Amino acid sequence: MNISEINTEYHVTAVITHLVKPGREEGYEEWMRGIIPVAKTFEGHLGVNVLRPQKGIHSEYIIILHFDHHQHLQAWLDSEVRREWIERVKPLIQAPEDVQILTGLETWFVVPRRSQKAPPKRYKMAILTWLAVFVTLSVVARVLRPLLALLPDMLAQLITIGAVVWILTYVLMPQLTRLFYKWLYPTP
Repeated sequence: MNISEINTEYHVTAVITHLVKPGREEGYEEWMRGIIPVAKTFEGHLGVNVLRPQKGIHSEYIIILHFDHHQHLQAWLDSEVRREWIERVKPLIQAPEDVQILTGLETWFVVPRRSQKAPPKRYKMAILTWLAVFVTLSVVARVLRPLLALLPDMLAQLITIGAVVWILTYVLMPQLTRLFYKWLYPTP
């Protein structure tokens, strides 16, 4: 994503993916216990979530970093201390990390033909999104697992996550937004 495309005034999320080498999970967990407290010391850090792999399914860790502004996130991503930590993790991962910068979650919460003066409260978007992702990913992963069993893990994950994002964006989130409209946008 180009920096000019990012609204630098609002909360920003970085999704960092690491595919850990088989048998190196314990070392990777130790690495995370070291880098997460360092990231928390950077200005604008709002929190971190870690999605661990399912045992025996794949070895992909997803780290979700939340910062208040893009410039604060970029300061962390470009920092010398982070570069040093990334050098430490390289022997533990199969490929270079994948970093995606995401903004604009509010767009999932727009109901056509209804005007909204402001996006819903962040905690409400987070709860609804979390539940939607959990349910969708659980169902899609179970349905697609037998169909994708012969594919390489990364390709199977790419297809699964693509299906989840498509379902969330075009099917589920618009329906959930309509269903929970009064909760998301309470009248004063």
